[in-house]
Amino acid sequence: MFRATNFTGKIQRDNWAFLLMSQIMRGAWFIEPGIAISSGETVHKLLNRDWNGLDKTEDLTKSRAPFPIALVGPGSTGQVLSESSLDKAPSGSTAIIPIKGTLIKYGTMSTYGTEEIAAMMLDAGSHKNISSIVQDIDSGGGSVDAVAPILQATSKIKKEFGKPVLASADLSASAAYWIASACDKIIANNDISAEFGSIGVMMSFMDAIPYYEKQGYKFHCIYAPESTHKNKAFELALEGSYEEIKTELLSPLARKFQESVESNRGGKLNKEVEGILNGKMFFAKEAKEHGLIDEIGNLDMAVDMARDMAANYTINNYINSKSKP
Repeated sequence: MFRATNFTGKIQRDNWAFLLMSQIMRGAWFIEPGIAISSGETVHKLLNRDWNGLDKTEDLTKSRAPFPIALVGPGSTGQVLSESSLDKAPSGSTAIIPIKGTLIKYGTMSTYGTEEIAAMMLDAGSHKNISSIVQDIDSGGGSVDAVAPILQATSKIKKEFGKPVLASADLSASAAYWIASACDKIIANNDISAEFGSIGVMMSFMDAIPYYEKQGYKFHCIYAPESTHKNKAFELALEGSYEEIKTELLSPLARKFQESVESNRGGKLNKEVEGILNGKMFFAKEAKEHGLIDEIGNLDMAVDMARDMAANYTINNYINSKSKP
Protein backbone atom coordinates (compact mmCIF):
# COMPACT_ATOMS: atom_id res chain seq x y z
CA MET A 1 0.00 0.00 0.00
CA PHE A 2 2.74 2.41 0.97
CA ARG A 3 5.60 1.08 -1.12
CA ALA A 4 7.96 3.68 -2.60
CA THR A 5 9.63 2.49 -5.77
CA ASN A 6 12.72 3.70 -7.63
CA PHE A 7 12.09 5.66 -10.80
CA THR A 8 12.95 3.77 -13.96
CA GLY A 9 13.69 4.66 -17.54
CA LYS A 10 15.47 7.66 -19.04
CA ILE A 11 14.67 10.74 -16.97
CA GLN A 12 15.95 14.20 -17.80
CA ARG A 13 18.57 15.12 -15.21
CA ASP A 14 17.56 18.76 -15.73
CA ASN A 15 14.16 18.02 -14.19
CA TRP A 16 15.72 16.54 -11.06
CA ALA A 17 18.07 19.51 -10.76
CA PHE A 18 15.22 21.98 -11.16
CA LEU A 19 13.23 20.24 -8.44
CA LEU A 20 16.22 20.24 -6.09
CA MET A 21 17.07 23.88 -6.79
CA SER A 22 13.47 24.95 -6.21
CA GLN A 23 13.57 23.27 -2.79
CA ILE A 24 16.87 24.92 -1.91
CA MET A 25 16.00 28.42 -3.05
CA ARG A 26 12.35 28.86 -2.14
CA GLY A 27 11.95 28.10 1.52
CA ALA A 28 12.73 28.55 5.18
CA TRP A 29 14.95 25.97 6.85
CA PHE A 30 15.18 24.07 10.10
CA ILE A 31 18.93 23.55 9.79
CA GLU A 32 22.10 23.82 11.84
CA PRO A 33 24.14 26.80 10.49
CA GLY A 34 27.34 24.84 9.96
CA ILE A 35 25.50 22.41 7.70
CA ALA A 36 24.00 25.30 5.73
CA ILE A 37 27.40 26.92 5.18
CA SER A 38 29.09 23.67 4.18
CA SER A 39 26.41 23.10 1.52
CA GLY A 40 27.39 26.25 -0.35
CA GLU A 41 29.63 24.51 -2.89
CA THR A 42 26.89 22.02 -3.79
CA VAL A 43 24.38 24.81 -4.30
CA HIS A 44 26.88 26.70 -6.45
CA LYS A 45 27.40 23.66 -8.68
CA LEU A 46 23.67 23.15 -9.10
CA LEU A 47 23.08 26.76 -9.99
CA ASN A 48 25.84 26.49 -12.59
CA ARG A 49 24.45 23.22 -13.95
CA ASP A 50 27.64 21.30 -13.13
CA TRP A 51 26.78 17.62 -13.64
CA ASN A 52 30.39 16.42 -13.23
CA GLY A 53 30.48 15.13 -16.80
CA LEU A 54 27.46 12.84 -16.47
CA ASP A 55 25.19 12.51 -19.47
CA LYS A 56 22.01 14.52 -18.88
CA THR A 57 19.77 11.63 -19.85
CA GLU A 58 21.59 8.95 -17.87
CA ASP A 59 19.39 6.37 -16.23
CA LEU A 60 19.04 7.76 -12.71
CA THR A 61 18.53 4.37 -11.11
CA LYS A 62 22.29 3.96 -11.56
CA SER A 63 22.95 7.10 -9.53
CA ARG A 64 21.34 6.24 -6.23
CA ALA A 65 21.56 3.02 -4.28
CA PRO A 66 18.49 1.10 -3.12
CA PHE A 67 17.11 2.44 0.14
CA PRO A 68 18.75 0.40 2.94
CA ILE A 69 16.47 -0.96 5.65
CA ALA A 70 18.28 -3.02 8.29
CA LEU A 71 16.09 -5.72 9.76
CA VAL A 72 16.99 -7.07 13.19
CA GLY A 73 15.22 -10.24 14.21
CA PRO A 74 14.77 -11.43 17.81
CA GLY A 75 18.14 -12.61 19.12
CA SER A 76 19.92 -11.92 15.82
CA THR A 77 22.33 -9.39 14.41
CA GLY A 78 21.13 -6.86 11.87
CA GLN A 79 21.78 -7.10 8.18
CA VAL A 80 20.96 -4.65 5.40
CA LEU A 81 18.22 -6.07 3.23
CA SER A 82 16.05 -4.72 0.45
CA GLU A 83 12.52 -3.64 1.33
CA SER A 84 11.12 -6.76 -0.37
CA SER A 85 12.76 -8.82 2.39
CA LEU A 86 10.19 -7.63 4.91
CA ASP A 87 8.27 -10.79 3.99
CA LYS A 88 11.29 -12.92 4.91
CA ALA A 89 11.97 -11.22 8.25
CA PRO A 90 11.17 -13.28 11.35
CA SER A 91 8.13 -12.21 13.33
CA GLY A 92 8.97 -9.58 15.94
CA SER A 93 11.74 -7.96 13.90
CA THR A 94 12.83 -4.35 14.28
CA ALA A 95 13.25 -2.21 11.16
CA ILE A 96 16.05 0.39 11.23
CA ILE A 97 15.30 3.36 8.98
CA PRO A 98 18.22 5.69 8.11
CA ILE A 99 17.47 9.43 8.27
CA LYS A 100 20.74 11.04 7.32
CA GLY A 101 22.19 14.12 5.68
CA THR A 102 20.37 17.32 4.76
CA LEU A 103 16.64 16.62 4.68
CA ILE A 104 14.49 17.69 1.76
CA LYS A 105 10.96 16.64 0.91
CA TYR A 106 11.55 15.22 -2.57
CA GLY A 107 14.29 12.84 -3.67
CA THR A 108 17.18 13.87 -5.90
CA MET A 109 19.57 12.16 -8.29
CA SER A 110 21.46 10.48 -5.46
CA THR A 111 19.40 10.81 -2.27
CA TYR A 112 15.95 9.98 -0.97
CA GLY A 113 13.49 12.65 0.11
CA THR A 114 11.47 12.47 3.30
CA GLU A 115 8.31 11.57 1.37
CA GLU A 116 10.09 8.44 0.18
CA ILE A 117 11.59 7.73 3.60
CA ALA A 118 8.15 8.10 5.17
CA ALA A 119 6.74 5.62 2.64
CA MET A 120 9.48 3.14 3.56
CA MET A 121 8.67 3.60 7.25
CA LEU A 122 5.00 2.93 6.61
CA ASP A 123 5.86 -0.15 4.54
CA ALA A 124 7.82 -1.54 7.45
CA GLY A 125 5.50 -0.30 10.20
CA SER A 126 2.43 -1.84 8.58
CA HIS A 127 4.06 -5.23 8.00
CA LYS A 128 3.03 -8.14 10.23
CA ASN A 129 6.64 -9.24 10.73
CA ILE A 130 7.78 -5.87 12.09
CA SER A 131 7.05 -5.07 15.73
CA SER A 132 9.04 -1.82 16.11
CA ILE A 133 10.86 0.91 14.22
CA VAL A 134 14.18 2.59 15.03
CA GLN A 135 15.09 5.79 13.21
CA ASP A 136 18.87 5.92 12.70
CA ILE A 137 19.39 9.69 12.64
CA ASP A 138 22.50 11.63 11.68
CA SER A 139 21.34 14.96 10.29
CA GLY A 140 21.78 18.67 10.83
CA GLY A 141 18.25 19.38 9.63
CA GLY A 142 16.76 20.53 6.37
CA SER A 143 13.87 22.28 4.72
CA VAL A 144 10.67 23.12 6.57
CA ASP A 145 8.49 21.00 4.29
CA ALA A 146 10.71 17.95 4.86
CA VAL A 147 9.44 17.49 8.43
CA ALA A 148 5.74 16.67 8.00
CA PRO A 149 6.01 13.40 6.00
CA ILE A 150 8.11 11.64 8.65
CA LEU A 151 6.10 13.10 11.54
CA GLN A 152 2.90 11.82 9.95
CA ALA A 153 4.41 8.37 9.33
CA THR A 154 5.66 8.19 12.93
CA SER A 155 2.23 9.10 14.29
CA LYS A 156 0.48 6.56 12.08
CA ILE A 157 2.82 3.73 13.09
CA LYS A 158 2.39 4.50 16.80
CA LYS A 159 -1.33 5.21 16.87
CA GLU A 160 -2.86 3.15 14.06
CA PHE A 161 -0.45 0.23 13.79
CA GLY A 162 0.24 0.18 17.54
CA LYS A 163 4.02 -0.13 17.28
CA PRO A 164 6.79 1.89 18.99
CA VAL A 165 9.11 4.21 17.11
CA LEU A 166 12.46 5.09 18.68
CA ALA A 167 15.30 7.38 17.57
CA SER A 168 18.98 6.50 17.76
CA ALA A 169 21.00 9.58 16.88
CA ASP A 170 24.45 11.01 16.46
CA LEU A 171 23.73 14.50 15.12
CA SER A 172 20.06 15.37 15.57
CA ALA A 173 19.68 19.08 14.95
CA SER A 174 16.83 21.35 13.94
CA ALA A 175 14.43 19.50 11.58
CA ALA A 176 16.09 16.20 12.51
CA TYR A 177 15.51 16.91 16.20
CA TRP A 178 11.84 17.75 15.57
CA ILE A 179 11.52 14.35 13.88
CA ALA A 180 13.31 12.61 16.75
CA SER A 181 11.18 14.37 19.38
CA ALA A 182 8.06 12.65 18.02
CA CYS A 183 9.52 9.21 18.82
CA ASP A 184 8.77 7.25 21.99
CA LYS A 185 12.40 7.51 23.09
CA ILE A 186 15.55 9.29 21.91
CA ILE A 187 18.89 7.53 22.46
CA ALA A 188 22.24 9.18 21.77
CA ASN A 189 24.34 6.57 19.98
CA ASN A 190 27.57 7.79 21.62
CA ASP A 191 28.82 10.21 24.27
CA ILE A 192 31.54 11.80 22.13
CA SER A 193 30.11 13.44 19.02
CA ALA A 194 26.34 13.10 19.52
CA GLU A 195 24.63 16.50 19.58
CA PHE A 196 21.02 17.60 19.91
CA GLY A 197 18.99 20.78 19.63
CA SER A 198 19.19 23.75 17.26
CA ILE A 199 15.45 24.28 17.77
CA GLY A 200 14.91 27.23 15.48
CA VAL A 201 14.22 28.42 11.96
CA MET A 202 16.20 30.45 9.46
CA MET A 203 16.08 31.50 5.85
CA SER A 204 18.58 32.92 3.43
CA PHE A 205 18.37 34.02 -0.17
CA MET A 206 20.68 35.39 -2.79
CA ASP A 207 19.80 38.71 -4.35
CA ALA A 208 21.10 38.34 -7.91
CA ILE A 209 19.37 41.47 -9.21
CA PRO A 210 22.43 43.79 -8.85
CA TYR A 211 24.56 41.31 -10.80
CA TYR A 212 22.12 41.11 -13.68
CA GLU A 213 21.57 44.87 -13.69
CA LYS A 214 25.30 45.25 -14.34
CA GLN A 215 24.81 43.01 -17.37
CA GLY A 216 22.21 45.42 -18.70
CA TYR A 217 19.00 43.81 -17.46
CA LYS A 218 16.21 45.88 -15.96
CA PHE A 219 13.80 44.24 -13.50
CA HIS A 220 10.15 45.28 -13.17
CA CYS A 221 7.72 43.93 -10.55
CA ILE A 222 4.13 45.01 -11.20
CA TYR A 223 1.27 44.11 -8.86
CA ALA A 224 -2.46 44.51 -9.26
CA PRO A 225 -3.98 47.30 -7.11
CA GLU A 226 -5.91 44.57 -5.27
CA SER A 227 -2.64 42.76 -4.37
CA THR A 228 -0.98 45.24 -2.03
CA HIS A 229 0.27 42.54 0.36
CA LYS A 230 1.46 40.04 -2.24
CA ASN A 231 5.18 39.35 -1.68
CA LYS A 232 5.36 42.41 0.55
CA ALA A 233 7.56 40.79 3.19
CA PHE A 234 9.94 39.46 0.55
CA GLU A 235 10.12 42.78 -1.28
CA LEU A 236 10.97 44.53 2.00
CA ALA A 237 13.63 41.92 2.71
CA LEU A 238 15.23 42.68 -0.67
CA GLU A 239 15.44 46.29 0.51
CA GLY A 240 17.16 45.20 3.72
CA SER A 241 14.11 45.41 5.99
CA TYR A 242 13.67 41.96 7.59
CA GLU A 243 11.12 42.58 10.35
CA GLU A 244 8.04 41.69 8.32
CA ILE A 245 9.43 38.43 6.99
CA LYS A 246 10.50 37.50 10.53
CA THR A 247 7.03 38.28 11.87
CA GLU A 248 4.95 36.74 9.09
CA LEU A 249 7.03 33.70 8.16
CA LEU A 250 9.83 32.82 10.54
CA SER A 251 8.25 33.51 13.94
CA PRO A 252 5.11 31.38 13.34
CA LEU A 253 7.30 28.47 12.23
CA ALA A 254 9.62 28.90 15.22
CA ARG A 255 6.70 28.94 17.67
CA LYS A 256 5.19 25.84 16.07
CA PHE A 257 8.56 24.08 16.33
CA GLN A 258 8.91 24.99 20.02
CA GLU A 259 5.33 23.98 20.88
CA SER A 260 5.67 20.64 19.08
CA VAL A 261 8.93 19.76 20.81
CA GLU A 262 7.49 20.67 24.22
CA SER A 263 4.42 18.53 23.55
CA ASN A 264 6.39 15.62 22.11
CA ARG A 265 8.78 15.48 25.05
CA GLY A 266 5.86 15.29 27.48
CA GLY A 267 7.18 17.51 30.24
CA LYS A 268 10.72 16.06 30.19
CA LEU A 269 12.24 19.22 28.71
CA ASN A 270 13.81 21.72 31.12
CA LYS A 271 12.62 24.96 29.54
CA GLU A 272 14.58 27.01 32.08
CA VAL A 273 17.88 26.10 30.40
CA GLU A 274 19.13 29.08 28.43
CA GLY A 275 18.75 28.62 24.68
CA ILE A 276 17.21 25.16 24.81
CA LEU A 277 14.21 26.26 22.72
CA ASN A 278 16.08 29.02 20.92
CA GLY A 279 18.63 27.22 18.79
CA LYS A 280 21.37 26.11 21.21
CA MET A 281 23.08 22.75 20.68
CA PHE A 282 23.93 20.28 23.45
CA PHE A 283 26.23 17.27 23.59
CA ALA A 284 24.71 13.99 24.77
CA LYS A 285 25.40 14.30 28.51
CA GLU A 286 23.85 17.79 28.77
CA ALA A 287 21.07 16.81 26.38
CA LYS A 288 20.06 14.00 28.72
CA GLU A 289 20.32 16.22 31.82
CA HIS A 290 18.04 18.82 30.21
CA GLY A 291 15.47 16.37 28.84
CA LEU A 292 16.27 16.61 25.15
CA ILE A 293 17.03 12.87 25.05
CA ASP A 294 16.31 9.82 27.21
CA GLU A 295 19.45 7.66 27.18
CA ILE A 296 23.06 7.53 26.04
CA GLY A 297 24.09 4.26 24.42
CA ASN A 298 24.25 2.95 20.87
CA LEU A 299 22.10 1.54 18.11
CA ASP A 300 21.99 -1.90 19.74
CA MET A 301 20.58 -0.34 22.91
CA ALA A 302 17.91 1.41 20.85
CA VAL A 303 16.92 -1.88 19.22
CA ASP A 304 16.72 -3.63 22.59
CA MET A 305 14.56 -0.83 23.99
CA ALA A 306 12.35 -0.97 20.90
CA ARG A 307 11.78 -4.72 21.47
CA ASP A 308 10.86 -4.11 25.10
CA MET A 309 8.49 -1.30 24.17
CA ALA A 310 6.90 -3.46 21.46
CA ALA A 311 5.87 -5.95 24.13
CA ASN A 312 4.32 -3.14 26.18
CA TYR A 313 2.53 -1.80 23.11
CA THR A 314 1.10 -5.26 22.45
CA ILE A 315 -0.22 -5.52 26.00
CA ASN A 316 -1.71 -2.02 25.91
CA ASN A 317 -3.30 -2.65 22.52
CA TYR A 318 -4.87 -5.85 23.88
CA ILE A 319 -6.20 -4.10 26.99
CA ASN A 320 -7.58 -1.21 24.94
CA SER A 321 -9.30 -3.60 22.51
CA LYS A 322 -10.99 -5.45 25.40
CA SER A 323 -12.18 -2.21 27.00
CA LYS A 324 -14.05 -1.10 23.88
CA PRO A 325 -17.78 -1.94 23.82
